[in-house]
Amino acid sequence: MSGHSVQAPSSVVMVRPHHFGPNPETLADNVFQSASALSAAEVSRAALAEFDAAVDRLVEAGVHVHVFEDTGSDTPDSVFPNNWFSTHHGGRVAIYPMYAPSRRRERRADVIELLKREYRVQEVIDYSGMEYDGLFLEGTGAMVLDHAERIAYVAASARADPILLERFCTAFGYEPMVFPAADPAGRTIYHTNVLLSIGTDLAMMCLDAITQPRRRAEVEQRLLESGHLLVPLAWSQVREFAGNAIELTGRHRILVMSQRAAQALTRDQVAMIEQSAEVVALKLPTIELSGGSARCMIAGLHLTRR
Repeated sequence: MSGHSVQAPSSVVMVRPHHFGPNPETLADNVFQSASALSAAEVSRAALAEFDAAVDRLVEAGVHVHVFEDTGSDTPDSVFPNNWFSTHHGGRVAIYPMYAPSRRRERRADVIELLKREYRVQEVIDYSGMEYDGLFLEGTGAMVLDHAERIAYVAASARADPILLERFCTAFGYEPMVFPAADPAGRTIYHTNVLLSIGTDLAMMCLDAITQPRRRAEVEQRLLESGHLLVPLAWSQVREFAGNAIELTGRHRILVMSQRAAQALTRDQVAMIEQSAEVVALKLPTIELSGGSARCMIAGLHLTRR
């Protein structure tokens, strides 16, 4: 559980939300969103407290966290920065076009400037202008990247345009592996990272969500061939955000997920995970109302420090 891993970054970016709330613009295709009996102000305060506790827990585990304040009142999903930018070995950064208009306001120059100032950034490729053509690719929500094997696993959706995906994969050196995925009611899965998490030695996935049996077998085979111990997830566990996890490097390797997600795992699954990483569970019940969980809150920095 120790040592350098290209898959598990030791530094991350997180955005502290001051006006958090479930986003009505994303409700149509995000079946993970939930309503709350609390007032908007109460939801916002609770989310802020959960965020601060999550940062404290990650820092305690040895992860370096860059925290940015979001003081705007028109970016309800700002706590999920992994969708609008990603970082890559070799000093490369991608900026993405977002499906919901309100989420486009989350992109901010100060985050990119910090990356350039503190890390070796050679190139920034900005795809955000593709929004004007109705093309969207929502970062490491739409793509779950195997940085070692150079594979981009993608559940087909309106948030992962195939033309833009091909363009990204060509520029950044990934092989796209696209598959159709739906929930038990037949509704398209909006983001791949609710179904799949890839660590250094471990992958967790709800293969049953892949609707084509042949493609399901191909994805499973690829994950196994790349050397991962595969932890199968049931849809009931995905519904609890068990797939929305990220491996990081602190004092040792950790797998970060929400407390709700961790409680949904079986003892056998936890034992499999603990062969390669310690489970770090964050209390995020309010933030999860927006249909995202621990992985969505964390933008990993796969860059070399200056």
